[in-house]
Amino acid sequence: MKKIFEVPLYPYVRSADQDAEKPARHKVVVVGAGPIGLAAAIELAMQDIEVVVVDDNDKVSWGSRAVCYAKRPLEILDRLGCGDRFVDKAVEWNIGKVFFDERQVYQFDLLPEDGHKRPAFINLQQYYFEEYLVDRVKALQAEGKSIELRGGNKVVHVENHDDHATLDLLTKDGAYKIEADWVIACDGASSPIRGMLGLDFVGRIFEDNFLIADVVMDAEFPTERWFWFDPPFNRGQSALLHKQPDNVWRIDLQLGWDIDKEEEQKPENVIPRLKAMLGEDVNFELEWVSIYTFQCRRMEQFHKGRVIFAGDSAHQVSPFGARGANSGLQDTDNLVWKLKLIMDGKAPLSLLDTYDQERIYGADENILNSSRATDFITPKSHVSRVFRDAVLNLAEKADFARPLVNSGRLSVPCTYDESSLNGPNHQDMPARTRPGSPASDAPLKGGEWLLDKLGNKFQLLAINTDVPASMNVDGIEISALTLNSGDDVSGFVKERYLGEAAGAVYLMRPDQHVAARWDSFNEAEIIKAFNKVIGKTLEEVNS
Repeated sequence: MKKIFEVPLYPYVRSADQDAEKPARHKVVVVGAGPIGLAAAIELAMQDIEVVVVDDNDKVSWGSRAVCYAKRPLEILDRLGCGDRFVDKAVEWNIGKVFFDERQVYQFDLLPEDGHKRPAFINLQQYYFEEYLVDRVKALQAEGKSIELRGGNKVVHVENHDDHATLDLLTKDGAYKIEADWVIACDGASSPIRGMLGLDFVGRIFEDNFLIADVVMDAEFPTERWFWFDPPFNRGQSALLHKQPDNVWRIDLQLGWDIDKEEEQKPENVIPRLKAMLGEDVNFELEWVSIYTFQCRRMEQFHKGRVIFAGDSAHQVSPFGARGANSGLQDTDNLVWKLKLIMDGKAPLSLLDTYDQERIYGADENILNSSRATDFITPKSHVSRVFRDAVLNLAEKADFARPLVNSGRLSVPCTYDESSLNGPNHQDMPARTRPGSPASDAPLKGGEWLLDKLGNKFQLLAINTDVPASMNVDGIEISALTLNSGDDVSGFVKERYLGEAAGAVYLMRPDQHVAARWDSFNEAEIIKAFNKVIGKTLEEVNS
């Protein structure tokens, strides 16, 4: 029986565009059918935007690759209509343990509070992630949405024009050309599109290498994240162990900088390392092996003309902290609603600049945390190593030292504190739901969840306050979700949204980030804040 990553899921089929007399024009072309490209295309289709996805491959990725997905991306997947399938298949975990030598020195809980629909993290192989998104694409096609997935279509040239971009594609039947109002490049860390436009990354490449292996085995390790500093089976280096579905375990072993990568990936060299870690009596089978080098880099700007970059094509971080795919999903979540407003003529083209502003802010936050983790995991000097080892020794018994332990700060959603789209902030309400922050989930009566009811549109969230059922501002509807104390079955709505205030009105963006908040309804203030969110100038907002 063939494994999922060996089976074509979107095989090459000749399209009508290849026989057209002149290049066909599409609304959006997404380059890359990985997790980020597929998520972008699904969101576009759900917003009734015609989209074509092209990829030179025809099947999902081999190996687990991106494996850890945080609560925030799971909430995004819920809005894409496929979150349940991911969680049902995945391994859920909240607990992480840190070891120094053979001693456990630290333990953490990523979701110490109740009242959330989704777990702190799941582990799921990337090939399942991509398969489920491909299935969601097919479901949308069955619903009549204009979304097309073309395998075996390699982009070999991209060119920007004033109101569109052109793409040259190569297939087994030859070359052809298409046009797109917009191109979203989700073509990975090496991004050929980025190279075609003469763009590059800025940042750091760390002088270290890590072996990653997917190992199939029956083991009694708990469903937790285990990280070792200087373990006896990999002296002077580090190691990481994670459980995945189907008895597949993800193992990362630090190797150092001056290595022969081809030699280190050979089974005869990998297996002894794994036996030293797992024990001679443990039976296992290698499923996938690779070696990666740390990079913490990003583009200086995430869009160039009609081409927009998202995910690894726009930014890279080290894998420790699970920030790659998680931040990529937040890229597309931030982008699509803005692009729709621009395409519908409801917002100025300059709104796209706030995609750069907000997601570069998120990328810099990830790069900072990832760089700090990498420097702690791989000290670059004798003094740095002495400091790190002292912290690890102290962490075993001293609470003050534990926040200094950095085995990879795990991905958290970005709060856009400095965003130009943020409106008024009522100070008596909790800091966790201030403007720029992602909405926090809470259980409601009838077994419902707050984020499910918010959806992916502009909304007023009114708590213990009367608001109109809907508002219409320049042809854009702002619907209302009204809650009272009877809906707040566990008190989490009050804790997370009201604080000391008796009532609240939140203006929510389609990506479920808070735009503004007040303690009562004021139509003029809401319209002013809404106009700011859709990118109108200060003069337009005040008019």
